[in-house]
Amino acid sequence: MQPTLQTERLILRPFELTDGEDVRRLAGDRAIADTTLQIPHPYEVGMAEEWILTRRPKFEAGEEVVFAIVLRETGELIGAMGLVIEGKFRRAELGYWIGRPYWGNGYCTEAGRAVLEYGFHSLNLNRIHAYHFQRNPASGKVMRKLGMKHEGSSPQHVMKWGAFEDIELYGMIRSEWQGPRGDAGDLPG
Repeated sequence: MQPTLQTERLILRPFELTDGEDVRRLAGDRAIADTTLQIPHPYEVGMAEEWILTRRPKFEAGEEVVFAIVLRETGELIGAMGLVIEGKFRRAELGYWIGRPYWGNGYCTEAGRAVLEYGFHSLNLNRIHAYHFQRNPASGKVMRKLGMKHEGSSPQHVMKWGAFEDIELYGMIRSEWQGPRGDAGDLPG
């Protein structure tokens, strides 16, 4: 079973089918879809539920873990964060989105710390990386706040809506992670 993670203000839990309408409303915002590679626009009715149904099998196969980010105080869904896992190499790609009404509150960084902790400690990953479209520097700011290092740029690396996008790559290895206990470098394995 996928775990539930808690932070000071957030609960990161598995997605439920009842989250579908909130996912469609939040992720369906053109501003969210525009700066993420996989989120479609328009986000049609039923697409969120279909996406939610594919999360558990992918978790059980060890391919990914995706958390619904909800406010602890209200249970309100505000976004998603997850890891696409390459178990053979003990690495994963971090991905996330936060609904526009919740931008600027530090929620993404707070959730990111919990997911990195989970990735390095519970999943025994050695490396976690992420990238953002060059035209979305706010995402890079989150990655830097998480302690990830800028590893380079890749011109026209991906295509979104028929246009090539430059990306900025960030990464971190487990010995660099300063988790809640400040225990970088003392992980087993």
